[in-house]
Formats: sequence, C-alpha cells, structure tokens
Amino acid sequence: MIDDFLYGAAGATAEVEAVVREAVAAEILPRYRQLAAHEIVEKSGPHDLVTAADRLAEAHLTASLTRLLPGSVVVGEEAVHADPTVYDALGGDAPVWIVDPVDGTRQFVHGEPGFCTLVALARHGRVYASWTYAPVLDEMAVAVRGKGATLNGTALHSGSPAPGAVLKVAMSHPDYTSDAQKRALLGLRTEGIDARSCGSAGLEYLAVACGAQDAVAFNWEFAWDHAAGLLLVTEAGGTEATLSGAPYRITGGNDLPFTAARDEATARRILEALRAGPQGTGAEAG
Repeated sequence: MIDDFLYGAAGATAEVEAVVREAVAAEILPRYRQLAAHEIVEKSGPHDLVTAADRLAEAHLTASLTRLLPGSVVVGEEAVHADPTVYDALGGDAPVWIVDPVDGTRQFVHGEPGFCTLVALARHGRVYASWTYAPVLDEMAVAVRGKGATLNGTALHSGSPAPGAVLKVAMSHPDYTSDAQKRALLGLRTEGIDARSCGSAGLEYLAVACGAQDAVAFNWEFAWDHAAGLLLVTEAGGTEATLSGAPYRITGGNDLPFTAARDEATARRILEALRAGPQGTGAEAG
C-alpha cells in the first residue's frame, strides 16, 4: 500500500506537502503571535505547552491525511496525550501518519520563528517518508526512503565535519532527564564538542541534514518528535544510533540517549562521549 502510494503514484509526496501547507495556513499561521491566554494550556508542566493551534492543526491533518491514503491511521501528539493507547498503532498493520502539529510549541507561544510541523509515514515500525515544514522560515524538507532528501526542492547532503573541527551538537536539556541520562548528556560537555540545549527537534534534525550542525542527542523517544527528522538525516547521508548502538525504534523501548549525526564517525564520537559521562568536575547544564 505504501509502496504504491509513494513510488507508484506520481505526485503523492507533493499531495502530502500540499495538505501540510493547507493545515498550517488554516490553523497555525492565523494564531502566530495572535494567541489569546485561554488558547495556551500547560500539560505536564510549564515547559510542556499545548495551544489551540496544536489541537486544530492535528485534527485538520488527521482528516486530510487519512482521506489521502484510505486505510491509514494517525498517531498524533495531542491524540496520544488524550488516549495513550493510540501510540500502539505504530506497531500495527495499517499505514501510520505520525504527526506533530507544532514542534517547538514554546517558540510558537513566544512568537519566535523556530517551530515547524512534522509528518511522517510509517508501517510496521519503519518510516518511509517525512515532511518538515517551517512556515515562518519558508522551509519545506521532504525525505523518501531510498530516494534522498530535499529542502525546498534542492537535494540535501549532510557531508562530514572538517577534520579536527569542534563538533556542534544540540542536545536535550539535562535538567529534564533521569539521573543516568543526565550523566550521559553531560558527557557532551567535553573538549572538541560544543553542546547546547535544543530548540525544535525537527529544525535541529534539519540543521544536521543540511550540514549546518554536526549532531543531535536526545533523551526522549516520542515518535512524533523524531520519526520525520531521523529519516531526513539518513536520507541526506547521515546516520543515527541509540546508546547501545542499535537503531532508534519508533515503537519505543530505546536505550537512551540516542544521536543522529552527519556521518558515522561523528555518531561514534557522540556515543563515546555519552557513554563516558562527564569528565572531571564542574560540568554544568545549560
């Protein structure tokens, strides 16, 4: 079913792109810098926000994407928040649209441009295509398994860091982790690595796929944050791996943290630092 949709029918990826742009134009952009106080709600805490734009855009995408591919289902961030069993569809037989309507909700709430909409198409735990759309930045990145990745129609190539260059890495903020994961992430505070806290996960992955950033390291595994970006990076020539060295699984149960990087050598360097943990004393989160 997915093969016919992506590889057999001309224009399928363009149709999905059009659906994503339409949902963003209808539900997200009219609320950009226009949110009322009652349209912003905390979920698990002050760093986990949801807005009317998130909910309405997810509903819009759910209706449009399942209509585009009959028999498919949607695993969206807001639907799973309401009913955690929705996540189980990632391991089922039906094609699954994985949706994060506003990735970087904090940035969106603050009126900053660094947010995006993420959509990925998967089946049996394997991601086949993804769309990363940053509307304010006017960036649309598309990846199709085995067909490469593009940004605004231009092929993406992650390349490799210059020999000896300090690696630029975006990582989860260590404050929002378990003690073991915090120790691992603080291993990136070491010579030869310039690590900073991440913004929108989707845009951090895009930076790696473009070669503007060398790697990411994340300690949370929700598929809506990572499925689209991981395919984007790997189709641009990069690689990814969890702390154990195994590939990331969208169905969960990964050995965290995990990384995506411009090339295998960079991924190995990041995993080595994560396994080593902080060196000496005085390592600080930030």
